[in-house]
Amino acid sequence: MNEPLHILGTPPNAWQVNAEIADITRSPLKPHIITLPTETKTLRLDLAKAALLIIDMQNDFCHPDGWLASIGVDVNPARSPIAPLQNLLPQLRSHHIPILWVNWGNRPDLLNISAGLRHVYNPTGEGVGLGDPLPKNNAPVLTLDSWAAAVVDELEQKPEDIRIHKYRMSGFWDTPLDSILKNLGKTTLFFAGVNIDQCVMATLQDANFLSYDCILLQDCAATTSPEYCLQATLYNVKQCFGFVSDSQRLKAGIKAE
Repeated sequence: MNEPLHILGTPPNAWQVNAEIADITRSPLKPHIITLPTETKTLRLDLAKAALLIIDMQNDFCHPDGWLASIGVDVNPARSPIAPLQNLLPQLRSHHIPILWVNWGNRPDLLNISAGLRHVYNPTGEGVGLGDPLPKNNAPVLTLDSWAAAVVDELEQKPEDIRIHKYRMSGFWDTPLDSILKNLGKTTLFFAGVNIDQCVMATLQDANFLSYDCILLQDCAATTSPEYCLQATLYNVKQCFGFVSDSQRLKAGIKAE
């Protein structure tokens, strides 16, 4: 009698093995094709190969008591993705599309953060920079497991969601994000979060360089930067790195199938 095969790995990147056999064929994902209009082309894409990356929707960037607000930045624009995401996430989860929260969460000792990177956020050395306590609640800025680095309360994280801690603007740099997406068989990535011209754009660019198909959901992303930064980002995404659409068109595309 043949011994049963046991699954090793994360489907679809999984083998089936026993003492004598290693089945490395990897079972394919069942396709779920939808049509999605974007600002440049209409896409046919497979939701079975898609994932949503939500970048930096954290207290330090989006809460009135967070880091940006404490240094005088108007964080209201950074809060604009909250409502569209609240409406989109249940539909994506009902179709088993992975939700990945890609959040800035530094080591408390900052041993992997260079002086040059710290200078960006504290150019005089006298301000409130990475790891320093916030004025209102003493939470350390963008430190892993702190209130400052937590996702805003308005956005619910589910147990099945995937959490990635990053240490640079790009969510791919020095993180397991690429390995996780490859194991899950995801090749199409939807992008949301803040700031659209900084961490969202850097992550999307790296995704493009790694051969992922990139779709920016404009209403689910925002920035506290000037308007010209937003317009330059949208132009560059459409011109060089992928496509621009929105949550309403994505929801309609899913509903139509």
